[in-house]
This record gives sequence, structure tokens and C-alpha cells, in this order.
Amino acid sequence: MKQKKIPMRQCCGCLEMKEKAQLVRVVKSPEGEISLDLTGRKNGRGAYICKNEDCFNKAIKKKSFFRAFGVDIPEETRQGIEGELKGE
Repeated sequence: MKQKKIPMRQCCGCLEMKEKAQLVRVVKSPEGEISLDLTGRKNGRGAYICKNEDCFNKAIKKKSFFRAFGVDIPEETRQGIEGELKGE
């Protein structure tokens, strides 16, 4: 029996390749709203980070989300995403 291929994604913070299920997707919707996508199915452009706030902060510092989305994440959205990551 053939083994199923496991999708791999790169974390925007630590730049490590990990299984897609181990990461959280940050998505920019077609309307321009940036949010955390815990299901991985929201419509829009996505970027992946580890499930901790350290990688999120590293990605902000490196401007990884700016490169992925073309816009900076607003401060109130940034605080909301950090709060959700702390809650996990």
C-alpha cells in the first residue's frame, strides 16, 4: 500500500519546514482583512507560522508578512492574533 504524502510548509518566523498540521495559517482575505485561520480553509492568501507567539514576533520583525501579503499587519490585528496564539 502506498503511503500518503504529508504536505510540508515553511514557518515565516523560524523558517523551518514542518508538517502543515503543526502550523497555523495567517490569511489575508480578498477584502484585505488579516486574521488567523485555525481550520486552514479560509479564502485568501496564506502564510504559515508555528503555534507559538515567538515565531509570530520573529515573522513581524523580519517583515515576512509584509512580503507575503504586501501590507503590514495593523497593531490591533497583531494583538488579537498574539492573544489567540497565547490561548492555544
